Amino acid sequence: MNETLSHIHHFEKGADASARPLLLLHGTGGDENDLVPFGRTIAPTASLLSPRGKVLENGMPRFFRRLTEGVFDEEDVRHRAQELADFVEAARARYGIAAPIALGYSNGANIAAALMLMRPEVLAAAILLRAMAPLSQAAPVDLTDKQILILSGQRDPIIQPEHAARLVSLLQRDGATVEHRILPTGHELSQADVTLAREWLHAHDHPAMQ
Repeated sequence: MNETLSHIHHFEKGADASARPLLLLHGTGGDENDLVPFGRTIAPTASLLSPRGKVLENGMPRFFRRLTEGVFDEEDVRHRAQELADFVEAARARYGIAAPIALGYSNGANIAAALMLMRPEVLAAAILLRAMAPLSQAAPVDLTDKQILILSGQRDPIIQPEHAARLVSLLQRDGATVEHRILPTGHELSQADVTLAREWLHAHDHPAMQ
């Protein structure tokens, strides 16, 4: 755990300095350790940067506030996305790493989506697990060089299919190449998420797989 940047975080230097690093963004109630095993499984030689969300909801860390389940405090989303983008840039300078691929789950996937829609230069690509659109309105940005994988759960009680579809539409509007897969699962992560994320990295020849 490292506390000297704006976010408490975990950093693991990868075995291959040329491998694309992963930015790991946990779900509600998680912390900077939650997605490290997932990240290490899909990108064995990559550096891992994993911050802890700075918002507490009933004692559970999150990356931004919500008003009720599925209804976000969009002013806070915007503020926290800028804050997280600044953290990523500071961490890149400190650790000497390239722009990372975001790997986010649930609340972490939503803040990663907000980064793509607001500060896309800080991310190389993104894998969004159980994501929905974090903003009702987003000014156009240039995502023509961004590749994004979105994995949704067919039986997800929290995120309705149209919510994920709206995020896909927003990202594609700005030129991103989006692959959206719907898995026969709920909001929880499954082995299929790990397998598909790893295959997607490999198929797109991201250096994290090398």
